[in-house]
Amino acid sequence: MTNLTGLYAVALALMMIGLSAYVSALRAKTGTAILDGGHIALAERIRRHGNFIENVPMALLLMAFAESGGTASLWIHSAGLSLVAGRILHPLGLFHDKPVTFARIAGGSLSWISMLISMINIVINQWTA
Repeated sequence: MTNLTGLYAVALALMMIGLSAYVSALRAKTGTAILDGGHIALAERIRRHGNFIENVPMALLLMAFAESGGTASLWIHSAGLSLVAGRILHPLGLFHDKPVTFARIAGGSLSWISMLISMINIVINQWTA
């Protein structure tokens, strides 16, 4: 049995570490221990990391449930690649003074598409079991 979801989890964990380190580096530079200390650049970095944390765990859980239910690897890769692409794009377009950017909208949309792919496959697996 393969564990494709695990491979995507590794890639996403590396991204999470990168986002966390990006926040920590600016915290160190500004001497800010908690919250954002009024630094808008730090607030943006915190929000990029926060959005990742809010979306990725559920998406990975859904992928894992779909995979364990027998979803074809093509669909797991579709969900995984959509999620990774979305999580790369989203922080590139998240800025306090630009509420709508292509990267932000595309990144969020790809993350939702990833979850929808997994959810649909979970339901199909249940109906065909």
